[in-house]
Amino acid sequence: MSGTNFKLDMSMMYLMHDALRRELERITRATARTDDDPRHILRTAVGWEMFKTYLHAHHTAEDETLWPVMTELLPGRPADLALLEALEAEHAAIDPLLNAIDAALADREQGPQRLDGLVDALDTGLRGHLKHEETEGLPLIDDILNEEQWSHLGRRQAEKIGAEVPRYLPWLLDELDPQRAAAILARMPEQIRTAYHGEWRAAYTDLGLWHERDRSTAA
Repeated sequence: MSGTNFKLDMSMMYLMHDALRRELERITRATARTDDDPRHILRTAVGWEMFKTYLHAHHTAEDETLWPVMTELLPGRPADLALLEALEAEHAAIDPLLNAIDAALADREQGPQRLDGLVDALDTGLRGHLKHEETEGLPLIDDILNEEQWSHLGRRQAEKIGAEVPRYLPWLLDELDPQRAAAILARMPEQIRTAYHGEWRAAYTDLGLWHERDRSTAA
């Protein structure tokens, strides 16, 4: 997906959504493994912590910069206001699922029985939200926001990512079609591109996001 029919540049939004879908697939595969305790695999995976961190940054930035502004711009449009409320409610449902998964990972007795259902709920809920936002939310955003209002989201998310950029950018571009990745990188400052190719991508690969960690680190 690219959002080429929009007047606003939605490319980074779609890139983030695609990265989240990719990680949902990895989380599902990790918890479906039968050759080891999936609780241990997920709990010790760097990828799980990064997924939560970047998802929270993305949703919080939207909650702070998109929905309040749009609400002010939509007087007398109850259907559109209801859509915004639905998208906000979908956001609000995600963090409790993440917290419940973390609780299941720490629960030696009942955790394994709860984990599959919680991961399924996260996968279904987040995928449903992403689709809802793409099919209804982004067209509304494109209709009512100007370039400055839209770019505020990107700036706020960058602020929340902060020092994580050396890991965040390779995470975004992980497994991406080379042409699409090159197009994204071409829009960035030369120093960012140099750091990405010279250091960041290799360091990200060395993290082994979904590799099992030393069992002694897990409870």
